[in-house]
Amino acid sequence: MNILFVGDVMGRAGRRALRKFLDKIVKKHKVDFIIANGENAAGGFGITEKTAEELYEYGIDVLTMGNHTWDNKDIFNFIDYNKRLIRPLNFPKNNPGRGWIRINKNGRDITVVNLIGQVYMNTHDSPYHKFMELYPAIKDSDIIIVDFHAEASGEKMAFARAVDGMVNAVIGTHTHVQTNDAQIFKNGTAYITDVGLTGAVESIIGMKIENMVEKMKTALPVRYEVATGEVKINSVLLEIDTENNITENIRIINKNNL
Repeated sequence: MNILFVGDVMGRAGRRALRKFLDKIVKKHKVDFIIANGENAAGGFGITEKTAEELYEYGIDVLTMGNHTWDNKDIFNFIDYNKRLIRPLNFPKNNPGRGWIRINKNGRDITVVNLIGQVYMNTHDSPYHKFMELYPAIKDSDIIIVDFHAEASGEKMAFARAVDGMVNAVIGTHTHVQTNDAQIFKNGTAYITDVGLTGAVESIIGMKIENMVEKMKTALPVRYEVATGEVKINSVLLEIDTENNITENIRIINKNNL
């Protein structure tokens, strides 16, 4: 079974990249299931119901979120009943939405878990302990994929090592810069520190270059805007042997029109 994990979708440019390239990737690599981080899909900050539905139309099976989950207030109108959108599991218990989802696709039970880090982020419960509380309820799944949305590389690595052999993959998101460390650990868990960005090529983490540079020069407040122009997809492909549910390979799949 081939599972594609698409890096953080940045605004209209990111959605355009999916519209332009995703179907080609699916056909070329015989993709069975698609996960994407959608926390920046609407204008670069948060997500709306309309935007989520657009992403589903492109073939996304599950959308994960992160620290920008609540940036667009429209999410409060649909997150509780949208069955394909999850937010970090270790958010406070009284937050709306859910932190994991199980979907049957092609006869396989696939569980996707969303977690958020603690280092250089807002205060959240321990991602490790919240995952361990959940694990007894999901360990019978055929496939388990974790989106670990965090700033610090070491925190992502530490979590992935801690759950090596318990899940099929831990995919890092948030920094929008793809790392060169896709690998499979000794107990079978696939890992990458950050899958990268789906959005504008000529940008700074998906935002207009001039705005970000202006803020660096002046240290004054600047309104960030999603960049436009040529677009790209950063993603990884997980190749899973369905006879024993073991992840055999993790491959970087990038596509742009340069």
